[in-house]
Amino acid sequence: MKTWKLLLGFLAVSLLSAAVAVGAYSVVSKKERADYGAGEFRQTGFQAVGYNMVAAENTDFTLAAEQSVNAVVHIKSVVKPQRGSRSEQRSQRSFDPFEFFFGDGGDSPFSPYQQRQAQPRVGFGSGVIISTDGYIVTNNHVIEGADEIEVTTNDDKTFTAKLIGRDPATDLALLKIEGNNFHVLPFGDSDVLKVGEWILAVGNPFNLTSTVTAGIVSAKGRGDIDATSTGEPKIQSYIQTDAAVNPGNSGGALVNTKGELVGIYAAIYSQTGNFVGYSFAIPVNIVKKVIADIKEYGMVQRAVLGIETRDLSMKDDPRLAGDAKIFDKLKETEGVYIYAFPDDNSPSKKAGLQVGDIITSINGAKVKSLSDLKAQLNQYSPGNKVTVEVNRNGASKKVSVELKNEQGTTELTRYKSPADILGAEFKPLSKEAKNRLGVNFGLEVTNLKDGKLKEKGIRNGFIILTANNSNVTTAEELVNIVEETLKESPDERGLYIRGFYPDTKKVEYYAIDLNN
Repeated sequence: MKTWKLLLGFLAVSLLSAAVAVGAYSVVSKKERADYGAGEFRQTGFQAVGYNMVAAENTDFTLAAEQSVNAVVHIKSVVKPQRGSRSEQRSQRSFDPFEFFFGDGGDSPFSPYQQRQAQPRVGFGSGVIISTDGYIVTNNHVIEGADEIEVTTNDDKTFTAKLIGRDPATDLALLKIEGNNFHVLPFGDSDVLKVGEWILAVGNPFNLTSTVTAGIVSAKGRGDIDATSTGEPKIQSYIQTDAAVNPGNSGGALVNTKGELVGIYAAIYSQTGNFVGYSFAIPVNIVKKVIADIKEYGMVQRAVLGIETRDLSMKDDPRLAGDAKIFDKLKETEGVYIYAFPDDNSPSKKAGLQVGDIITSINGAKVKSLSDLKAQLNQYSPGNKVTVEVNRNGASKKVSVELKNEQGTTELTRYKSPADILGAEFKPLSKEAKNRLGVNFGLEVTNLKDGKLKEKGIRNGFIILTANNSNVTTAEELVNIVEETLKESPDERGLYIRGFYPDTKKVEYYAIDLNN
């Protein structure tokens, strides 16, 4: 009997304990749910985790998009096939002066040759109308080498565009179409653009016209992004965004939510050629200066401080091992270190800057790296005065510096056309002249004046057959060869001409230095 009483007592205690446990769990569970409010309750691993969902701010892009699409155009560039012999087809970058002087076994200009047929190369991109009378800014790599440039506006009107000028260093070009009352995008201020700020990308990816995508500014001052892989030096301080940008967006608009142009898209980071998360735009404050110079002078007026620098981020670079002791003494982690002055005529040295100074700002704009410094200087012209703030031995100091050009003066220079550089006009040979002279191609030198040809002793009437191993039949072909040669490094700017005088028909050779 005692055993049954004992068992019943144990069972009662067990039931009571279970009831208490269930009740306690219910109370605690309700309290936890009350603490989480209306939020969700989810299981993560072995712990119950609660979180609240907060609605993002409702940002309206419609006004900015409507203003942008009508000012962004589609650009079609056509590169015509080259004509002539093997020597004409050869790339000018691989020109061999020994072949020029001693021959390469190619076609003789005095014997018939077979014209080679090829298809034109067609490229597509975007551009932004920046004035009501039809000026358009785009990337240099969109129109580089183009023989024809066609622009289509958002209302499907097509125009033939004229190239006003271009700047490979910033990958920008200025075009012009005829007309009035075009839709334009007003300029914003890229310096006040903030990381995390909403932006729009407007362009023509994959020939899909008037396409708008949205994203945020991911970073500013990005360098070492080669948009065109041409090997030419670039002035880079890109705005990085995560807006979807693809082939065809090049030259398109980076727009803030006010509908203002704050950048020109130039590149994407991708191993496939398509968008994978990052896109890069040239800040509009650089764009404004470059296109204004191109419009007024035909070329960009570049200003320099006259210093040799080291980026503080490079202090661990093994190539600068000799500077390790210098960098170890620096407490700054941002800025540009003045390593040396190229000569005593340096404007910075004359103004009072010293080796060891760390440049931290230009006219109040913060300088964190060498790309920042280049971007700021690219907004000024020779003769402008800027306030350079430096950290000198831990103390801040401001110095006023008058900027100079690369020649060490404050003079502004104007673009000289290849015809002006050579100092002549060039007349294509007529069919009758070709038959009389027994040639199939060539240009006659006319209206000779002061220039490179006259310096070499070339006279009116000289027939130019080839320039840098390329046969020439039109003045445009010769101009293109000279322009391509001028883009080379100074020690490679040689123009090699082969031709003859009609009265002797003796082939003569001239090597012309296009520097200065």
